[in-house]
Amino acid sequence: MNKVLAEIIAGVIPHKMTRNRWRGILRFGLINAIRLKTQIKKDHTSPKHYLSVCAIAKNEGPYFKEWIEWHLKQGVDKFYVYDNESTDDTKSILDPYIKSGIVEYKYWPGHRRQLAAYDDCLEHNRFASRWIAFIDLDEFIVPLKDASIPEFLTRFESFAAVEINWLVYGSGGRKTKTPGTMMERFRFHSAPNHYLNRHVKSIVNPRRVFAMIGCHEAAKISGYIADSHAQPVKKNFRNREPQQDIIRINHYAVRSYEEFIEKQARGRASGKQKTVKSEYFDQYDLNDIEDKSPLPSYTCVSE
Repeated sequence: MNKVLAEIIAGVIPHKMTRNRWRGILRFGLINAIRLKTQIKKDHTSPKHYLSVCAIAKNEGPYFKEWIEWHLKQGVDKFYVYDNESTDDTKSILDPYIKSGIVEYKYWPGHRRQLAAYDDCLEHNRFASRWIAFIDLDEFIVPLKDASIPEFLTRFESFAAVEINWLVYGSGGRKTKTPGTMMERFRFHSAPNHYLNRHVKSIVNPRRVFAMIGCHEAAKISGYIADSHAQPVKKNFRNREPQQDIIRINHYAVRSYEEFIEKQARGRASGKQKTVKSEYFDQYDLNDIEDKSPLPSYTCVSE
């Protein structure tokens, strides 16, 4: 079923969470959904990977090494990277990770291709990974109460997905791009209860979700979706207070102003906007609190 028809049908459902779930199912296709449920019942393959990350990126080459090394340190063992027509050094930076088997790389051209990339990732890796996190290159999953992300996920074995809140980091007043990692350079973030931090990203059990609804939520097959406190989600994320005490996603939405302008020029892999309006910088440049947590021990210079 095409996206327009799915939106029309789902639009008549008054309850937002139910509406969003059916939006995802209808976009996935009812016949495909029936076939998938049958396939899942028959396939008892043990996943090769416990935790994978899926991301689509466009000209994010300078940021890949820090992003991959951080998540490796947090327990990720596989990355599915979709390259949306990058013209920088993305492929060469990823080559060592590709050759080692850590990264599975796909060139993924076209406009508005984020959801298509997520669909492809689920289609080809549904039985290969126990969990798949769908995040962007400016997002870093940070476990606070557990030694790793997999340790955190052990409490969610009965859930279809877990939604983790943002903590938005601002530019810290930096106008130009300077050497160093994002975690080194940007040490100021929003107040935890800021409304932008209500946004979530999902780590899903790929055998219990049909598809991603958008970049934030998953359409579940069965079971419940949890918040980071392991409680079943009963409200849409926009109607919930953010949780950042157990785990969070550091969201480096703008970086320095120079880097933000560069991002404007190249467009977005999601295709939602060809360029990001300058008002976005003002909205996301939040520097209320200094992050005094220890820096990572590795060095990944952003050039």
